[in-house]
Amino acid sequence: MHTVAVLALDRVIPFDLSTPIEVFGRTRLPDGRPAYQVRVCAERPEIDTGTFTLRAPWGLDGLTGADTIIVPGTATPTAPLPPDVGDALRAAAANGTRIASICSGTFPLAATGLLDGLRATTHWVATDLLAATHPAIDVDPDVLYVDNGQILTSAGAAAGLDLCLHLIRRDYGSAVAADAARLSVMPLEREGGQAQFIVHDHAPTPQGCTLEPLLDWLRDNLAHDLTLADIAAHAGTSTRTLIRRFREQAGTTPLQWLHRARIRQAQHLLETTPHSVERIAAQVGFGSPTAFRDRFKRTTGVSPRAYRRTFG
Repeated sequence: MHTVAVLALDRVIPFDLSTPIEVFGRTRLPDGRPAYQVRVCAERPEIDTGTFTLRAPWGLDGLTGADTIIVPGTATPTAPLPPDVGDALRAAAANGTRIASICSGTFPLAATGLLDGLRATTHWVATDLLAATHPAIDVDPDVLYVDNGQILTSAGAAAGLDLCLHLIRRDYGSAVAADAARLSVMPLEREGGQAQFIVHDHAPTPQGCTLEPLLDWLRDNLAHDLTLADIAAHAGTSTRTLIRRFREQAGTTPLQWLHRARIRQAQHLLETTPHSVERIAAQVGFGSPTAFRDRFKRTTGVSPRAYRRTFG
């Protein structure tokens, strides 16, 4: 079983602390078994959160042997990092442990030096401060999370949910991640910032969206070569009006929505069928396998074959 250690520092933000506890703690494998064991670890038995006192059942020794360590945000992000905590995080990283931060948890992680030379993010309010205090980090203020492989960082609040779901998909595939998202009442893809690569059967549709019949039609016709004019004609509107409605109701353009829907369907086919990459490219509406491979890698960060090796 994959062990997740959640590190509670002084003035830890309760929301950031509870996010990985709840998301990982409730995740189940297809046969019903728990996917993760979750530990709450701290330097001392009692931690002051600012609103209540937290009793942590594990000390820093709980970080040893964990597969993943989560560093939640704190209300005092520039506070000096306790030496024992820094040593424990660096030792875990040296042993190959995956480490991820939520919100201002990027600051204590940065204090270890583990983010030097890497791209990272944090809550948008604090990105300038992060760049000023840690100039060796390539701070990206426009993304929901950054995955560097072993080291990950996320933006504030709900972006921690995005990060946790991303980690679940990395560990167990999109089906398990989809179940975890439903338990969290969380959409598997959010507009804005870095594209979210959590796979689900259908793109999220805002409640009351008048585009719903059109989106259903698009899902049913992914294999066809659809132009903006084709979509507008089916909707019975002008292309200008169509683009405006998509911007208002889906937060993107019709063709961008269509590209993401095709990649989601391709991910599903790569996971569940033995079809060749070339066949899948045709099934999801790409005119050439080369164009499909390029779009797939730009969207997910890996090639179709690499994705299948991981989740097939």
